[in-house]
Amino acid sequence: MILPKVRDPRFVTIRRGGTLTDEDHHLLALWAADCAEHVLGLFEAARPEDPRPREAIEAARAWVRGEVRMMQARAAGGHAMGAARDLRGAPRFAAYAAGQAAVVAHVAAHELGAAAYAIKAVRASVPKEESEAAGRRECRWQRDRLPEAIRELVLDDQRLRNDICWSVFDC
Repeated sequence: MILPKVRDPRFVTIRRGGTLTDEDHHLLALWAADCAEHVLGLFEAARPEDPRPREAIEAARAWVRGEVRMMQARAAGGHAMGAARDLRGAPRFAAYAAGQAAVVAHVAAHELGAAAYAIKAVRASVPKEESEAAGRRECRWQRDRLPEAIRELVLDDQRLRNDICWSVFDC
């Protein structure tokens, strides 16, 4: 479980009683999609014929553009995670990253799921002795792409939830 037991109001939209603006929610979804897309090749190398993770990433972006409804993006996320079901290692984690990116439309706090699974995918794609360094590089790559408007929010979220996200944000 990568979501906190108590929802952080900073990741709940204003219309639902939190403090998250729609603009920042969209930025979280786009950043999560970028994180997932960065490792998508690890899934596609194992299952080039399966479009579900790529479709989930596109659904996240389409939701931001107003082209699909939240429920469509969420469903695409579920399908991407279904693509991971019988896989192990890097391809599985890459598919989970794509699924998590799509469900940010439903629950903004899934942004860390996309990032954490992407880091796990990179770690699993290299020899064990290179895993930690590769994970730190991926974490830094992700942080370099954080939009300024959500940077402090995401970095604080990483600090608060690092322990339930397999401590992948120690970079």
